[in-house]
Amino acid sequence: MATVTTSRRDTPVTVLAATAAFGLLLGWATYGLHGTTPLLERATNSASTWIIWTAVAGALIRARQLAVWGGALMMLATCGGYYTASTLGDTFGAGGLGAAAVWSVAGLAGGPLLGWAGWTVRHGRGDVRAVAGAVITMVVLGEALWLGLALHYWGEAVVFLAVGALLTTLLTVYLARAGVHRYWLCAVLAPVGGLAFYLAEKGILNGLLGSV
Repeated sequence: MATVTTSRRDTPVTVLAATAAFGLLLGWATYGLHGTTPLLERATNSASTWIIWTAVAGALIRARQLAVWGGALMMLATCGGYYTASTLGDTFGAGGLGAAAVWSVAGLAGGPLLGWAGWTVRHGRGDVRAVAGAVITMVVLGEALWLGLALHYWGEAVVFLAVGALLTTLLTVYLARAGVHRYWLCAVLAPVGGLAFYLAEKGILNGLLGSV
């Protein structure tokens, strides 16, 4: 009976439905928490929040292909949940449709990558696990650079840098204890990836959002 129950829970339809449901709730929650406290405002009005949870979802899915598809679906669902809540809250302005489209496209690009990264850190083999860990942490570090260099929110940037450094440390230790030979690649590649993420956000995403 336990084997049958486990197999049903692992079916693609069940996994993707659960991922989509979680994405919708995450999007709804991030909108609902806006303006409650300064800390929650920044934590929820952040690309890192959506992306990190997408990596977590990928880590919880057993099949690699499902993790990749689940990452894309979750990001789309999160966008859907957020902008549905925005519409019901009567804050979906004239540029809302364009912004939703940009974030959806960004989610389709980043969601599969983060779903893969979460899956690989937990279930993968070899040094690619360390690379996947760096992919996850680079998001937080890149957003820290964006907050400081682009928006000049230096206090919040320091917090994001600290969180990114802590996350990098924890993942590096986890990979070392898991027996990954070049576990240190996570710590080395994370800041490099963070810079690349910042440049992409500045040069591509910000330009697209500014045009809608």
